Amino acid sequence: MQQHLALVTLLVEEYDEAIAFYTEKLHFSLLEDTPLSETKRWIVVAPPNSTGCSLLLAKAATEQQARYIGNQTGGRVFLFLYTDNFWRDYHQMKSNQIQFVREPKEEPYGTVAVFEDLYGNLWDLLEPATK
Repeated sequence: MQQHLALVTLLVEEYDEAIAFYTEKLHFSLLEDTPLSETKRWIVVAPPNSTGCSLLLAKAATEQQARYIGNQTGGRVFLFLYTDNFWRDYHQMKSNQIQFVREPKEEPYGTVAVFEDLYGNLWDLLEPATK
């Protein structure tokens, strides 16, 4: 049997502002934007040239869901964006006004910094150490 994670749902306030953030600020690719109803869309984005898991941008549909926008993991780092060139991506993200809440640090597992998305979810930008 072979399995893999395909999508992770990320709660958002508005579809178009989320698409703009991920495609313009982080340079993700918009893989799909399919209307499902007058109020619901199926939107999938992924890092450039990614062959792994993608993000499903889901507009909060209830008050309870809306409370979790930006804090889906209780303040912990939520998502991990791996890169093959940390400093290239770090500087590009800084020039796109991405807010870093923990500056770059060399760890045994690689070079890492923590940034926030447009809603405050925490992400690691990480270039794994070479073995």
